[in-house]
Amino acid sequence: MPDYILYIIFCLLMFGLELTYFRIAEHFNIIDHPNERSSHTLVTLRGGGIIFPMALLLYFSYSDLQYPFFMGSLLLISTISFLDDINSISNRLRLAVQIIAVGIMFYHFKLWDQHVGLLVGSYIIVIGAINAYNFMDGINGITGLYSLSIIISLLYLNKSINFIDNLFLIVVILSIIVFLFFNFRSQARCFAGDVGSVSMAFIILFVIISLILNTHEYLYVLFLAVYGIDSGLTMISRLLKKENIFEPHRQHAYQLLSNELGFSHLLITSLYAGFQLLINALIIYLVSLGASAVVEVTFVIVVLILLSAIYIYIIKRSGFSQKSFE
Repeated sequence: MPDYILYIIFCLLMFGLELTYFRIAEHFNIIDHPNERSSHTLVTLRGGGIIFPMALLLYFSYSDLQYPFFMGSLLLISTISFLDDINSISNRLRLAVQIIAVGIMFYHFKLWDQHVGLLVGSYIIVIGAINAYNFMDGINGITGLYSLSIIISLLYLNKSINFIDNLFLIVVILSIIVFLFFNFRSQARCFAGDVGSVSMAFIILFVIISLILNTHEYLYVLFLAVYGIDSGLTMISRLLKKENIFEPHRQHAYQLLSNELGFSHLLITSLYAGFQLLINALIIYLVSLGASAVVEVTFVIVVLILLSAIYIYIIKRSGFSQKSFE
């Protein structure tokens, strides 16, 4: 079967699954009600990002059960996230399930043989990244388009490095495109929900870890730089103000751009994805040149300073320091 026929079949199946989920969500009233902290004003279906783990279930079945430990851990973390979309679950339970799911993924990578300090550090980074990715899902299109910029970069690298099955990445891209068809709109048909943002974070981390372990090139961590700076600096700011970082808020830079400065969701989403895609392209170029450690460290510092400066500018421009959302 020609590859393009296979991709069309996958895409049609995903559209069918997504539309079927919409009917289920409408029947069981799985919807997102806007509140004073929301960046949307209309009642919208929640959990449309369930297409991400469902798409990989299709891949798993077609590919003779490739990556079974990853798939098991993905289903575990996506299930608890979907249940949280339906009816809020305690932070402790969600964290416990995330720890188990990450542990299973680490088993796939044989990381349990590593030094305990490295293992604990990896756990903190991965769990933190998953939850940061979830916190960043707050306006139309941002989870889908930002994730697409990362997966496309990884697909480009895979052509020469071959660190993961190419069809895995293509199926993820197709699932994002299907989701964006309903979400990348001024009035979204559905939101990703925790099941979407958490699952996508887990998928991306799995692929990036695979890439880093294959190449021993840690510069690829910056494939998450834009989200990392926004979520990281926002979290630090809230901790300094002694706020509960798990409580909903409107203090991320993308939220201030939307709610305080009046930029459209689709423009903000495109800027986030575009900046990340540019950073990814520079990373790929530097690695292809065989840049020295000094050059790579300098690049990291410049990127982090530049993104931090943009974040601070947005904070000041929005006048957030003089505002309160309590």
